[in-house]
Amino acid sequence: MLVTASETYPELERAFLAAEKVVLAGFRIFDLSTRLHAPEAREIGETWADLFVHTLDRGVSIALTVADFDPIAAPELHRLAWSTQRQIDEVRARTTAPGRLTFKVAMHDARVGLLHKILFYPVVRHREARLSRQWLKMSDDEKALFRQETPGLQQRCYETEDGRLCFRLQLADLHPATHHQKIAAIDRRVAFIGGLDLNERRYDTKAHDRPAEETWHDIQVRVTGGVAEDAHRHLESFTDVVAGKADPPVVSPAFLRTLSRSAGPLARLSPANLVNEIETRHHHEIARARKLIYLETQYLRHRPLARALVRRARDCPELKLIVVLPASPEEVAFSHTRGLDARFGLFLKLRFLRDLRRAFGKDRLLVASPVQARRSEGNGADTLRRSPLIYVHTKVSIFDETAAIVSSANLNGRSFRWDTETGVALTRPEDVAQVRKRVMGHWVPEGAGADHLDIDTCFELWQAFVDANSTCLPEHRRGFLVRHDSKAGEDIAVPAPGVPEEMV
Repeated sequence: MLVTASETYPELERAFLAAEKVVLAGFRIFDLSTRLHAPEAREIGETWADLFVHTLDRGVSIALTVADFDPIAAPELHRLAWSTQRQIDEVRARTTAPGRLTFKVAMHDARVGLLHKILFYPVVRHREARLSRQWLKMSDDEKALFRQETPGLQQRCYETEDGRLCFRLQLADLHPATHHQKIAAIDRRVAFIGGLDLNERRYDTKAHDRPAEETWHDIQVRVTGGVAEDAHRHLESFTDVVAGKADPPVVSPAFLRTLSRSAGPLARLSPANLVNEIETRHHHEIARARKLIYLETQYLRHRPLARALVRRARDCPELKLIVVLPASPEEVAFSHTRGLDARFGLFLKLRFLRDLRRAFGKDRLLVASPVQARRSEGNGADTLRRSPLIYVHTKVSIFDETAAIVSSANLNGRSFRWDTETGVALTRPEDVAQVRKRVMGHWVPEGAGADHLDIDTCFELWQAFVDANSTCLPEHRRGFLVRHDSKAGEDIAVPAPGVPEEMV
């Protein structure tokens, strides 16, 4: 178990240094200008670009796939993907073995149907107009870089003689899903699976003593054996599977995936789900849990999951539930915009928490959020209980002492049904105990005893220190957690009738 990038990045660097034959990797974001941290890696260079060159020159093959994004809906993420292409070109120019490097910017093949292209046309034109206004503010150098890093837009627009950026009148292909996984497989023997991408924004330490917008709490798990082989075969095949050119490879029950593909050319907005092993495994473990379920996630929005938890709360009166969430979603906490997607997502979260409160009651449900041990100068969405938030991006679920799931999937419909996701189900008692120790143990007060992690005693102890932290001054708190504000965002949360909940 690797907690935050301060543990994950050095381990991943060492895995590249130890690779003998082949490295396969699939990430949402992978920035080769990210600094190296392991002392062994720092001996060969400063950044991941240097590590790539070193690895290739040693005779190891690297195949990296990063997610592309709809250039209209997410132009900045689209640019980010193609900036990695530019970095890869620079690596190829430096290495003595460019033929060993394979790179792909992969757009998910699912597209919305013709009807929804027409329905979304006014939204597309609005976003294109916004890009045109941004273009006018760019310098010549910025415009040149924009052209290079937005190939998905360049086929739709042109520059007029007076320097304006104009978009052609045409229906755009819109891509509702993306490849959200964060996974690497080395020599078919070792794999890294979890929620952490690679760039400077994702770097954080376990002290979380940074500005709120720079915190990023995340978990990655390093696995060996059959799951590493599963990860390798998945990385070899997932783009063909999503494109409808191949069937998903058969994998062990411990390796979990979400895979979808295009649903048809006419009226569909949602892609057709092909594999939903992460969702299915959650339902399976919820139905078996008897004492304690622990969920740590960025988003809590999937209505079928809420219903499963509500049923289990009714059927098993002894079951307790701990949920750790960020104080606010990233797009709300750190952005001045309040788009419909963010507001709809808040609506789904608030409904989910309402259902949990009704089913479990206050004596069996604890919803907490981590904050820093200092006072905040402001009082915005990036604060809670007078302190800057710690942003939670983790995707970990623990069920009694019998199972734990670590994945790239949030607890929302997009991750369970649409996007490409990967995870691992851990069932050996010693592995589940390690997950509890590293994941839950990160939040308990310093010096807390083993009873804070025991499923028979931890709930009441967590309630006690979280409640105490929620009422005292930041400098007097024990541990990071305070009560989540279950009403935060009510003023901007809105339903979106007709919009699939999987959109957010």
